[in-house]
Amino acid sequence: MKLGFNSAILDGCTFEEVIDFASENGFKCVELCAWPKGKALRKYAGVTHIDVDHLDVNYIKNYTEEKGVKISAIAYYPNALDSDAEKSNYYVEHIKKCVEAAKVLDINMVNTFIGRDQNKTMEENLQIMMDVWKPIVDFAEELGVKIAIENCPMLFTSDEWPGGQNLMTTPAIFRRVFELIPNKNFGLNYDPSHFVWQQIDYIKPIYEFKDRIFHIHFKDIKLYKDRLDDVGIMATPLQFISPKLPGLGDVNWGKYVSALTDIGYFGYAVIEVEDKAFEESLKSRKDSIKISKNYLSQFLV
Repeated sequence: MKLGFNSAILDGCTFEEVIDFASENGFKCVELCAWPKGKALRKYAGVTHIDVDHLDVNYIKNYTEEKGVKISAIAYYPNALDSDAEKSNYYVEHIKKCVEAAKVLDINMVNTFIGRDQNKTMEENLQIMMDVWKPIVDFAEELGVKIAIENCPMLFTSDEWPGGQNLMTTPAIFRRVFELIPNKNFGLNYDPSHFVWQQIDYIKPIYEFKDRIFHIHFKDIKLYKDRLDDVGIMATPLQFISPKLPGLGDVNWGKYVSALTDIGYFGYAVIEVEDKAFEESLKSRKDSIKISKNYLSQFLV
């Protein structure tokens, strides 16, 4: 597998600084964030290391090639099913810009969320999803670009309740979505940590959806049983869980990597850091990436 990291944790660094850091520390790839420039709507959002509105294709290609670092995917994770039509349309148009950028940069992968209208049922959202996403996926397919949806519920804070802001959260929903949009360029950016706190087996779906796993994340999560016993599963998850670096939480990384090798996955494997213990400074955030790499080196070369 080609080990890299998601660039959101290096917010404040330039494109060049991100690629330099990856190169100097032996990473083979980076998942580069491409949010529209402006104020971030939430933590780890709003990061722009590729500006798809002002794209210098030759410069980006030459710089990454010179440094020996691949771009695993263009990353943009909005709520394209937002109930506000103006917001939804804006997000959709930017996703399409990311698709076009992925094409001309020969990356051919965009990582994102499906989104969700948090006040509507799953069935209602599935219909909205069809209307919004089928044209996007068809557009990407025409350009030879894959769309990889991360399985994060986006259900962590009070403003994201009751339904969360991403539909693609469970194997049962994966099946429904892929039945409705069967395009072969439409798949998953698979993150095991999001299954842990939902009390879902994160190994079994790897085998069932092996042909849909286009990109993977290495992010851990720790569930605090004493807190869960106190607040219950109806509480907002951050009351009883915390994102951690790989190896510091509850994911069994040996089993995870073993399952991925079973299905013949040797694509991009990207560290995503959201561990609050490493947010004190840029040095701490860089250290968190290095620590994660050191831990994962027992499974990857």
